[in-house]
Amino acid sequence: MAAESTAKKPDRDTFGAITLTSPDKVLYPSVPLTKRDLAEYDVRIAEAMLPYVANRPISLVRCPAGLGGPRFFQRHATKGMSEEIKQVDVPGGETDQPYLYIDDENGLFALTQIGTLEIHDWGVTVDKLETPDRLVFDLDPDEELGFDVLREAARHVRDFLAKLGLTSFLKATGGKGVHVVAPLTPKADWPAVKAFARAVADALVAEVPDRYTANPLKRTRTGKIFIDYLRNGRGSSAICNYSPRAKPGAPVATPLRWDELAGLKSGAPYSVKTLPRRLSQLKSDPWEGYFTTRQSMTARARKALGLD
Repeated sequence: MAAESTAKKPDRDTFGAITLTSPDKVLYPSVPLTKRDLAEYDVRIAEAMLPYVANRPISLVRCPAGLGGPRFFQRHATKGMSEEIKQVDVPGGETDQPYLYIDDENGLFALTQIGTLEIHDWGVTVDKLETPDRLVFDLDPDEELGFDVLREAARHVRDFLAKLGLTSFLKATGGKGVHVVAPLTPKADWPAVKAFARAVADALVAEVPDRYTANPLKRTRTGKIFIDYLRNGRGSSAICNYSPRAKPGAPVATPLRWDELAGLKSGAPYSVKTLPRRLSQLKSDPWEGYFTTRQSMTARARKALGLD
């Protein structure tokens, strides 16, 4: 009888430096998707996602028991958390506890291991914590509005920013709305960036007051699109490109080309199951040029918004 092989078989529940516990735990019952499925998604999207999330402070939505179980928002390390989830001190933060970030795919796997269903990143890198490198406008529509109205609003915001000299990029959030994101050369501080974002939102509201509101109160949003500029404040965050959402069906926040907007029918066009196929068919990054765009909130733009 042949001797039994002693070669170690590959462990299908080990991803990089992380071995999953409870890999068969169902995190999305309606799909269904397990923790292992989510780690396999990480493998397939890591190359595309990491340039947008690595080395940036992050906030997490965790559902360790899966969607439908308890969920919580987390910014700081907890006991037993993998060393693949890094920590950075943020002076003057809400607490003196370090904040979280990741720097490679092992970090993605470690986040999945602890039941992370959403990753939100700050508008800064860990080495330039006080100088944001983007503007984010979250267009959050009243549920009664048709998606055609949101498409028109996204174009309006894009064109308004273009008049200020800012190139912008489109993201389907995996929820109701879309984000219009303008990269910035990191020079201005948080208060200046937030003030500029608010001035843009106020100007858009002034142009079409029956369609937009910049007021976060729910009662002001009936029949309107809330232009959420508050994501540009220090410590605020926005859903990362390619992050799943903690919503039924496992939708994914997806960067899009502007020419895809015309055919967009919702803020959640792709899911954990369908997004990898999209990536395999893409010939280039939908946000090609994002990292090489050099632009800032110029004196001319500030003057146009009444800030100077």
